[in-house]
Parts: sequence; structure tokens; C-alpha cells
Amino acid sequence: MKRQPKESEENSRVISRRAALLGGAQLAFAGVLVLRMRSLQLGQSDEYRLLAEENRINIRLLPPSRGLVLDRNGAVLAGNVQNYRIVMVREDAGEAREALDRLAQLIPLSAEDIDRAEREVMRHRPFVPVTIIDQLNWEEVARVAANAPALPGITPEVGLTRFYPFGKDFAHSVGYVGPVSERDLAARDNPDPLLMIPRFQIGKIGVERELEENLRGSAGHRRIEVNAVGREMRELDRQEGDPGVNIQLTLDRQLQAFSLARLGDESASAVVMDIPTGNILALASTPSFDPNLFVRGISVADYAGLRDSDHRPMSNKTVQGAYPPGSTFKMVTALAAYEDGLATPDERIFCPGHVEISGRRFHCWNRGGHGRVNLTSALAESCDIYFYEMAQRVGIERINAMASRLGLGERYDLPLSGVSSGLNPSREWKRERRDAEWVVGDTINASIGQGFVLTTPLQLAVMTARLATNRAILPRLVHTIDDVEQPIPEQPSLGLSAAALAQVRRGMWEVSNSNRGTAYSSRIVDPALRMAGKTGTSQVFSITTAERESGIRRQDQLPWNRRDHALFVAFAPDTDPRYAVSIVVEHGGGGSSVAAPIARDIILAAQNGGLPPVEAYPTSQRNRIESMIRTISDQIGPAAEPMTGRSRA
Repeated sequence: MKRQPKESEENSRVISRRAALLGGAQLAFAGVLVLRMRSLQLGQSDEYRLLAEENRINIRLLPPSRGLVLDRNGAVLAGNVQNYRIVMVREDAGEAREALDRLAQLIPLSAEDIDRAEREVMRHRPFVPVTIIDQLNWEEVARVAANAPALPGITPEVGLTRFYPFGKDFAHSVGYVGPVSERDLAARDNPDPLLMIPRFQIGKIGVERELEENLRGSAGHRRIEVNAVGREMRELDRQEGDPGVNIQLTLDRQLQAFSLARLGDESASAVVMDIPTGNILALASTPSFDPNLFVRGISVADYAGLRDSDHRPMSNKTVQGAYPPGSTFKMVTALAAYEDGLATPDERIFCPGHVEISGRRFHCWNRGGHGRVNLTSALAESCDIYFYEMAQRVGIERINAMASRLGLGERYDLPLSGVSSGLNPSREWKRERRDAEWVVGDTINASIGQGFVLTTPLQLAVMTARLATNRAILPRLVHTIDDVEQPIPEQPSLGLSAAALAQVRRGMWEVSNSNRGTAYSSRIVDPALRMAGKTGTSQVFSITTAERESGIRRQDQLPWNRRDHALFVAFAPDTDPRYAVSIVVEHGGGGSSVAAPIARDIILAAQNGGLPPVEAYPTSQRNRIESMIRTISDQIGPAAEPMTGRSRA
């Protein structure tokens, strides 16, 4: 049917409107699209270009070389050596087990090594390189390289690993490194990405751990091009990281080695301090262990031997061991009395061998008694009764305060693991920790360094240095960081009575130089090197009635772990003190017979800058001493050469 002109005109207008609307909508859409494309191409182009690059380019971290640890003379205590290792790429090597079996024909690989390597290879994608074994020598690496055609996907590589050239000598102080563990990561709020690198090593104990941030350095990186599945295609560029900084300690390599050798097989410790600066020259703890075992991965058997030993080779006894100081504490009690005018130098107290206090009998170590003694002779002969009397006069509060002034009960801020504060007891401490009141017997025991009193060998060395100078000497272990010398702590005066201190020092001098002194047999005859000291014997267990009835009378008849500890502290030279030393021999017996001779030898070595001079010993002892020095000299070898340059290799 033919449409009327009017109707056609109306339909035409409707279509035109619809076309206009549709066209407008299309135009608007096109405009929005153009604007969006403009925004993407101009405004956000960098962002999307980066995302595209990330799909194509990966950034891999490069571990930096670790800073060196040096002794005071520049000898390297912890360095880096080349580490040859074998790496496998599974997709190139084919069947992993077969490839590992072929490799085992060239280099020593145990069945356990092969099983471990196979598990590690299978945990990673086929194109990821996996370290099979490291710490190889050049001959082993050369054999693998020469047989490369028969070992597809297996290649040798070279890197750096930590090495401790002096082995056990600095195991407790310098420490060691080991692979990052889950525990290490959990202990950090925001761990360094370096720690995520497989087999990356960080400090585990000692200076290596406490100064980890300085020694680690900062990571480098390399940019690599990868395909869609992440396989490396080529290296685009590389930027090496910044190596860790060098740390120079105050320790003396030669004196440390001598101290360890002199302590021998004892469970013992020795601390030597340079008094004017507070520098620690030796921190010897025996027995020790080889830290290189932990770097390479210690075996279960080796670790069990260290862990289960009753001599505790893993413990740094110089700062972690807390012992009753025994008679080395008597200077504290004496000064507490003299500072408050509760005793005079000339006052004599009668020692009958025991005293009754609050219904209990307290014995002197000399059951026959010392007769009438003053401060000097009481220290020289180590009379207990004299100090029992002083203790009753001054009380525990004054003893506690004097011990604090002399550095006991303080945890020193040193880059070492597990530094102990010991125990300087008080009434409040016993009330809080033991829920009991302090009694007079506690004070009596404390006066001679028994009871609750506990000190570390480091604290005893600090105490001795303060007695020698009347200054608040603080121990110092780090000399320089990245060649920048670290400040020496202030050493304010202790304000102790000069007269009282002179009497105490005189008593210590007579310990070693009077024929009635407890350490007279360990005297130094050279006046320029002479020492002043104090013996100590701290009781661990008393001999029971049953044991006495069975015939046991002496310490050497008891099992080793029930014998007394032997202690000795000293400073030298006596007229112008330069060195302070403390010795603790666990279950060694008497301080005069065991600890004092060791202290003499070590403090002579410190003063001589090498081995002790034989001429400084009494004539009757020189043949024996000469033989001992010769044996130790063979053990420790020649002095180490200082490091030159800044090489990390």
C-alpha cells in the first residue's frame, strides 16, 4: 500500500532523529575511546611500559663480599676465600639421578649428598641452576671442567665463602656465619632481600652476629631477559654491590693464641685488658671449636660431640660463665669497710680458724687459723675470718654498693653473644627472687665471694683494672669500623679513698711477692714486670659426711664436676699498672696452685709483647718454664702478618 506523503514525511523525521541520536552516541563513544587511548599512551605510558618490562626483564640480586674482621695489628681473623662449587640445570642435564651418578665418578659425592642434591633439584623449575656441592678444591673443579661434554647441564662456578684462618682461637669472640634460617627471618621485622638468596650466610654468634649490618654490605644486581616461562635468555647489565666494611678489634692474635695454649685442655677462661684504654687484648675460653665447621655445614656427629661435652666448648666462658668469685671478692668487702671508716689499716683481728655467728660455725680455709691479721696480711694469706668480721660491720648494702662501683653485676655493651650481668645480690633481690628475707649468714658468705654472688671473668678483669687505677674503666672490643676509630669510653674517678686503696693494693702485692702470700710460688722476679694479684677458690660442692667417712678428704678425690673453681686476678706492672688479667679454671681446685701460674704466664706475655721472658721467673723454675714456652711456641706458630689493602678475596 502506498504511503501518504504526510506519513512518509513523519517517518523520515523519526528516522533522522534516531540516526542523529545513534550517531551522537557513536561519536561520544569514539571521543571517550580516543581520550582513554590518549591517557594510556601519554599519561600512563611509563607505568604500562614498566609492567611490560617486568614481564620480560628480571632483576637478580648479587650478594656483596663480606667485610673482614681484623685483630689490633691487622691480622685477618675472619676473611673470604674463593669457593669452587658445582651447579646443575635440570633441563640441560636430563635425568637428575643419572647426571648426579656420573658426577660422583669424578668428585667425592656420598649417597647422602646425591639424595639431598636430587631433592633440591626437583624442588626447583627445570631451568633454575641449583648448587650441588661447594667447598671443592681446584683439582676437583678441573676434573669436572675437563669432562664437560659428558656432563651436560653441570658446570663449575667460583664465588667467595667465609674462612677463619686461626680456627678455634677466635671462635667465641669473632663467631661464625651460617645459612639464613627461618628463625633468622622471623626475628626481623623487615628482612633485607639479601637474606632471601638461597644459601646466603649471616653471622650466627659473636662479632659476626652483633655487627652483621656493618659486615654484610649492600646487594648488587643484574638485569636479565627472560621468556614467557621465566627462562633466562641473556644478561642485559650488571652492577656489583658495596662490600661490607672492615671491623678491627682490640684483640691481639698472638696473646690470644698464647692464652688458649696456656689454658690447655682445662675448662677455663682468661681475660686480658689494657688498663689505660679498657681495650680487651685477649678473650680466651677453653675448650674451643673450629668455626669453619659451621661455615661448611657441621656434621651431626661433630655437633653432638660439642653439644654433649661436659667442658662446654660452645660456651664463651669469658662473658657467659658466671661463677662465685671466692676470695677475689675480698677487696670489695675491705673497701666497703674502709670507705665508711668502719676499719683501719692497722687494726688486727684474731683468726682461730672458725667463728660462731648466729649459732652457726663459719670456718676459715686454714682450719688452724692465721692468728692476728690486719688488712694487708688478711689479703696476702686470704684469711676468711677477717672478712667475716668486716661483713658484720658493713652489711650487705655497703658490700653491694662497692661491688657496683667496681663493675660487678653490670652487663657490658660489647658485640658478643650472651653477655651475662652476673649477680650482685641485695636484700631486695632475695625478697623478689627468692621470696625470703636476707639473713646475716648471707652477708657472711657474700663477704668472701660465696653464697649468691656470681661474677664473670670479664667483670673480674674490669674490677681489677678499677682497683689499679681508681677510675671507672670500661671494656672495649671494637677499635675501628671502616677505618674510623671508635671512641674510648670516659673513665671518671671512682672517688675511692686513696689510703684505703693503697692498703688493698699492698695486700694484693704481698699475695704474689711476700713469702707468706698465697701466690708466692707464682711470683715475678723482674721488678719492672712484677704483678699484684689475688687468689680465689670458690666452692661448688662440699664434701659430705658420708664421703669423709669413706676416706675422701681432698678435692682431687672428688669427681671433676664437683671440685672447686680456681680463680686469680692481677695487674702489672705493680708500680704503673698497664695490664689486668683474670683467670677462672672450672673445677680446677686451688687458685694459688692452678690459676695463679696461668695468670703469671699470660700477663708476662702481655708485657713482653710475645712469649714470656724466662728471666722474669725464679731461677728454680726456669728449666720447666723454658720447656713449657718452647712447647707453646710450637703450638701457636709464628706471628701473623698484617693485612695489606682492602681485598675481600
